Amino acid sequence: MTDMTPKRPLRPTAAKQKQPSSLAMWLGIADNSFTRQKTVKFGDATAVNSGRLYGIITVAFLLLLWWVAGANGWIKPIYWPSYEAVGTRLTKLWNEGFRNVPLLEHVAISVYRVLAGVFFGALIGIPLGFAMGLSSVAKGLFDPIVEFMRPIPPLALIPLFILWLGIDETAKISLLFLAALFIMIIAARSGVSGVKISKVHAAYSLGASKLQVLKNVILPNALPEIFTGIRTAMGVCWGTVVAAELVAAEKGVGSMIMIAKNFLQTDTVVIGIIIIGIIGYGIEMIMRLLERWLVPWRGKG
Repeated sequence: MTDMTPKRPLRPTAAKQKQPSSLAMWLGIADNSFTRQKTVKFGDATAVNSGRLYGIITVAFLLLLWWVAGANGWIKPIYWPSYEAVGTRLTKLWNEGFRNVPLLEHVAISVYRVLAGVFFGALIGIPLGFAMGLSSVAKGLFDPIVEFMRPIPPLALIPLFILWLGIDETAKISLLFLAALFIMIIAARSGVSGVKISKVHAAYSLGASKLQVLKNVILPNALPEIFTGIRTAMGVCWGTVVAAELVAAEKGVGSMIMIAKNFLQTDTVVIGIIIIGIIGYGIEMIMRLLERWLVPWRGKG
C-alpha cells in the first residue's frame, strides 16, 4: 500500500539558504561564512565583525558636530573653525605651501621620521627582546635597563638629545627610535614567553635543531605580539613626532602646527591634526592587512 502520510518539506541546505549580501558583510551587519559556523561568539575575538556601519555613523556624527560648531562660530570656551575656513586654508596650503615649503613635503618628512624611528626600533628591539626571552644572560644584562627606561616619556629626553646630537635630523629620528625601541623589546619578549612549551618539546622530539625551533616554532608564535608592538610603536611615535619637530624644525606637520599656533591660525592647526590622524589611521589599516597576510593563524589556537 502507498503511504498516505504527508511528508514534511525538507529543510533547505546551507548552500541553498539565502546568503547575506557582500555589502552587508562588508558593513559588518551580517556574519560571513566563517563566523556563521560558530556556535559560541561571545569571548571569541575571531567572531567579531568589522562594524564598519557603526564607524560610518560615528564619522557622520562627528562631521555633523563640526558643522554645528562652525555654523555657530564661537562655542565657548573653545573655538573651532568652520568647514569653509578649513577648506579655504587647505586650498591655500596646497597651492602655496606653508612658509615656502609645499604641504606634501611637510607630510612626507613627518612620515619619514616616524617610519625611520619605528624601523630602527624594531630592527634592534625585536632581536633584543628575543634574546631576553631565550637567554638568562641577556635577560640579566638588559632587563634592569629596559625596566628603568620604559616608564620614562620620550619627551623628557629632548634636552639630552639636543645636547648630544644637536638639532638636526639625527636628534629627531633618535628620539622616535627610543620611543619605539622599548615597546618592541617588551612585545618581542612577551611573544617569546607566550610560546607553549609543548610545541617546543614536540619540535625537539621530531629532531629539530635550535635554529629550526626558533624559525618554525618561536618566531611564528611571537609574530602576533610583535605586530601588536609595531602598531603600538607607530601610535606612540606619531604622538612624539609633534614634540620632536618642536626642536628647531622648519619642516614637518608638527612644526607646521606649532608655528600656526603662534600666529593663531586655528584652521591650519586643525588641518595638521586631521593629516596626522588620517595618516596614522592609514598606517594602522596597512598593518592590519599585513597582519592578516603574514599571521593568518592569530587567534586560532
